[in-house]
Amino acid sequence: MATTERVAQTTLQELAKRHLWMHFTRMGAYADAEVPVIVRGEGCHVWDEQGRRYFDGLSALFCCNLGHGRADLAQAGADQAKELDFYSTWSYAHPRAIELAAKIASLTPGDLNRVFFTSGGGEAVESALKLARQYHKLTGNPNKTKVIAREVAYHGTPMGALSATGITPLRVPFEPLTPGGCHVPNTNVYRLPAGVSPSSLAEAVRERILFEGPETVAAVIMEPVQNAGGTFTPPDGYFRRIREICDEFDVLMISDEVICSWGRIGEWFGCQRYDYVPDLITTAKGLTGAVAPMGALIASDRVAAPFMEGEATFLHGFTFAGHPVAAAVALAAIDAYEREGILDRVRQNEGKLRAMLESLQDLPIVGDVRGAGYFQSIELVRDRDEKTTFDDDEAEELLRGFLDEELHRAGLICRADDRGDPVVQLSPPLIAGPEDFEEIEGKLRPVLAEAGRRMHVG
Repeated sequence: MATTERVAQTTLQELAKRHLWMHFTRMGAYADAEVPVIVRGEGCHVWDEQGRRYFDGLSALFCCNLGHGRADLAQAGADQAKELDFYSTWSYAHPRAIELAAKIASLTPGDLNRVFFTSGGGEAVESALKLARQYHKLTGNPNKTKVIAREVAYHGTPMGALSATGITPLRVPFEPLTPGGCHVPNTNVYRLPAGVSPSSLAEAVRERILFEGPETVAAVIMEPVQNAGGTFTPPDGYFRRIREICDEFDVLMISDEVICSWGRIGEWFGCQRYDYVPDLITTAKGLTGAVAPMGALIASDRVAAPFMEGEATFLHGFTFAGHPVAAAVALAAIDAYEREGILDRVRQNEGKLRAMLESLQDLPIVGDVRGAGYFQSIELVRDRDEKTTFDDDEAEELLRGFLDEELHRAGLICRADDRGDPVVQLSPPLIAGPEDFEEIEGKLRPVLAEAGRRMHVG
């Protein structure tokens, strides 16, 4: 390696450790360790500053659905910047925002036809919660301010969205939170308590609304497949029943699809896979293939109607929402989804990805395998027959003490997580196929086998 290259890499490490504050990161962990610096991406792989190659089994955080190095998407953004670099959507419009809103509306179910752009997913959720409150005020129900969400669910970090997030350690440092967050059991059927049927999980929402008082509940917010805790899928009929409950009590149904849209689980929107039509959809991540930051709140005509007449205004916005460059990239990304048959690819290969993961159940440490589409998790257990999990100290040793480093060393980027019970999450780019699944298994299997030995499992 040339001296100048070594100096440049050393400088990156020094600058990163001195100035870069990484998100959701134990910064102290890098006092005596290198910061992983990713410098290049192509297809399903990325490379770090040392030239080491990794399979991106998390799509960089559920984002790079079309893979890395998409020059076509970058070119769409560059071309747009030459024509119109920026104009806001505060009382103005521009062609790309109009075209993108219309395109998104053509893909949504039901009458979800109004698109309110944001800068990302957390802002989309925050927008949905604020819209729900103002909608009820405009329609004569000013006390409807509460939101029902699920335990262990993650809905973002803005203060309003955090009140819906059901992960205690993420909430405690910032309390008191925005009032109104209420929680019900999630759909972790692997750990369903004795005597509790899957069909009762939806009824828990109705019971919570009645407990809070229907006149105080504005919205229910749920992901089609819940991310935190390890890709919990819904029991049959779950969301259709949630829809009925929301209609019964004049409560808005928000489908949080920051992850589950744009083909991640085989449909444009996750609600289409589970056959329900919400009042609001939040989306981001794969909308632009992650080549530019962008999110959106999509509202039904019914919910938008009170804001479309007289002097009513949704008193909310973001400077860069609907950015022309991001909108142009998103249009190019949607064109690529269609042109390359990405949704069909996910549907055709989902079973192969799942079969590969289920083959790992010959390892004693692998308990449950669950998820949908290219959004899957493996739950790690101490005893598979008893479904015994690891205590907090053991989970710390297993995940941060071993798996994080060893998976990185093996060249596989995925998520070892214990927001709930310990899991390994995989969410590869949607361009991945069977040969890529073989590469994942080749990297993942030996690490999990060694993890089981270290934790004295089996």
